[in-house]
Amino acid sequence: MSQEHREVVVAENGLGRYQQSVRAGAHLLVADEPAGMGGADAGPAPYDYLLAALGACTSMTLRMYAERKGLPLRKVTVTLAHEKVEIEGRGRIDRITRRIAIDGELTPEQRERMLEIANRCPVHRTLSGDLDIASSLAPAD
Repeated sequence: MSQEHREVVVAENGLGRYQQSVRAGAHLLVADEPAGMGGADAGPAPYDYLLAALGACTSMTLRMYAERKGLPLRKVTVTLAHEKVEIEGRGRIDRITRRIAIDGELTPEQRERMLEIANRCPVHRTLSGDLDIASSLAPAD
């Protein structure tokens, strides 16, 4: 699953207090905050997109692996949630829970291997590894 260099552009669209237009290649998406956070809930919130990226990458990685190995995988469903939790000695951290449903006539060993492969999907590796975000200001218009 190599990722070609592709920019994603996010900009306020003027349609709501927090509403954003998200352009990813030829795809136009909307992001917003839920009403309880002052938004209009016109689209997924930022953490929803983060979870969607991990879920999509997990499912796609498992599908690719199953095809390569000739496994009888019928369907993958990934359910994710994000929360802030208190961990003794670490303080408050982000926790993502990911439940992977694998439908197919796989042996217990194959199912366990699928979990190992899920933990190797590129987005999982990015989120759980060292991550550097290089931020800068664009020139003023």
